[in-house]
Amino acid sequence: MSDVNQSLRILAVANQKGGVGKTTTAINLGTALAAVGEKVLVVDLDPQGNATTGLGLERPRRGHSTYEMLIGEARLDTIIRQTGIPGLDCAPSSLDLLGAELELAEFDRKAHRLHDAIVACRRGADCAGYTYMLLDCPPSLNLLTINALTAADAVLVPLQCEYFALEGLSQLLKTVERVRRTLNPRLAIQGVILTMHDKRNALSDQVAEDVRAVLGEKVYQTVIPRNVRVSEAPSHGKPVLLYDHRCAGAQAYIRLASEIIQRERDLRNGA
Repeated sequence: MSDVNQSLRILAVANQKGGVGKTTTAINLGTALAAVGEKVLVVDLDPQGNATTGLGLERPRRGHSTYEMLIGEARLDTIIRQTGIPGLDCAPSSLDLLGAELELAEFDRKAHRLHDAIVACRRGADCAGYTYMLLDCPPSLNLLTINALTAADAVLVPLQCEYFALEGLSQLLKTVERVRRTLNPRLAIQGVILTMHDKRNALSDQVAEDVRAVLGEKVYQTVIPRNVRVSEAPSHGKPVLLYDHRCAGAQAYIRLASEIIQRERDLRNGA
């Protein structure tokens, strides 16, 4: 059995507010990272399964999903599916996740189910090559999200450039701090991603300024614009980088991937 792969970074893409571009970020960031040579696994923990279908995969009707992995009926390496995008794989969601929280509550180490599955996978050859694992969380702070935060090295927070953006952020930051204290001392905020920015709307700029004033360098310089091509891409089962790589949204995700890689490199070098 091989040693645990130390090069893998596990990033939870989380925000309890829906409609902020969380799944869109997981899909397109994963694609952009793969495009520059990283090997990426997107783990779909949302019962809606939008990351799964957005990567061109059909949702499993029975078995072989993150639900079976969490309740111990399948190993992570047995549910991973290739997406057709070189360097990018997916552990798909299923509708069975809707009832997972009640079932998980009966397990010992109920908050560590994903962590334990990932550790087991990393010790084998099937997960050894991944350099990034993106955990696409549901739009709530439930036990599925807690599992993701317990398993993750850091959190990516997509934040919509709209009026109520900061309202839910404080609750998420409190949850991250609580998980750090009680379940996962290594957990950190890797960064906040400003999404759905509309340059025609002065409010978008004001929200961006307010978020940067509160969180400073935690906010990425790259801003994801509101872009119709980004919205259209999931209906074709493609990330926007494959649907229209020249559009503003696709180019923004490429820049974001570069920024995240640089931030990770700085962390490793102690910068």
